[in-house]
Amino acid sequence: MGGFDPRQLQELMAQAKRKYEELQKKMQATVVEASSGGGSVTVRMNGAKQVLQITIEPEIVKGGDIEMLQDLVAAAVNAAAHKVDESMQSTVGGMLGGMGIPGI
Repeated sequence: MGGFDPRQLQELMAQAKRKYEELQKKMQATVVEASSGGGSVTVRMNGAKQVLQITIEPEIVKGGDIEMLQDLVAAAVNAAAHKVDESMQSTVGGMLGGMGIPGI
């Protein structure tokens, strides 16, 4: 008859802690890049969703359309954040699958 095994739970918790620390390191090391406006605005972002760099092509500023520029920056930032989410989802899925947790 199988029962509750505290040692097994403790080992699973320790393994989860190691995986969490590994994920934190991967998040900091992950860098994605996304652009909008045909490459007029480019954003580099790390896995912690910190914006590392924004590049704006000078031609886009010459028109003086600030509202369009704001929209392009927002679109590029959102696209980069989406890429981070996708990257982290695949990383987390792979890490948790290796832990042997049923259903993952």
